[in-house]
Amino acid sequence: MMDDWGHTTWGYGGVFVWLILLVLVGVVIFFVMRGDKWIKRGGEESALEILKKRYARGEITREEYDKMKKEIE
Repeated sequence: MMDDWGHTTWGYGGVFVWLILLVLVGVVIFFVMRGDKWIKRGGEESALEILKKRYARGEITREEYDKMKKEIE
């Protein structure tokens, strides 16, 4: 039921519940809009990381590394 001021039977506690829910929804929207930048998925490597590893293992020369790096960036 509502009184003359529009508060529910929960009183001000109901207002705080709604505020907490709104903040949580805002946080979720914020992280969804940022995409996967904040999540480092296991097993996925960027092309540059793979290129660096190949160069470190000696699979490619410095010239090949520099050329491929320019193409990636």
